[in-house]
Amino acid sequence: MENDKQEGKCTLTNVLETEAEILKRHIYILKTVLENEPIGIIKLSDITHNPQHMVRYSLRVLEQDGLIKPSSRGAVTTEKVPETLKIVKEILIKVKEDIEDLINNI
Repeated sequence: MENDKQEGKCTLTNVLETEAEILKRHIYILKTVLENEPIGIIKLSDITHNPQHMVRYSLRVLEQDGLIKPSSRGAVTTEKVPETLKIVKEILIKVKEDIEDLINNI
């Protein structure tokens, strides 16, 4: 805990920060696929400046959610993307409101 304080980190918010970064990366990779499809892991890694293993993980998550699918030339998006991004945006707005309430009550 002492190390966390020294680095400006807080155990209470560590999970929130980590998950927000992962979600941000997944969405960035999804939007990059959408703008450059079909696209492979190496090119995605170059464009997003994420290591290939992180790109691979994000692609696996996006594929499990049915947002992308593999093709012989690389990842391509599915018809689920627009509706899913709309839902994600609505959820993020709600989370933002919850965080603002937390901030106001500290």
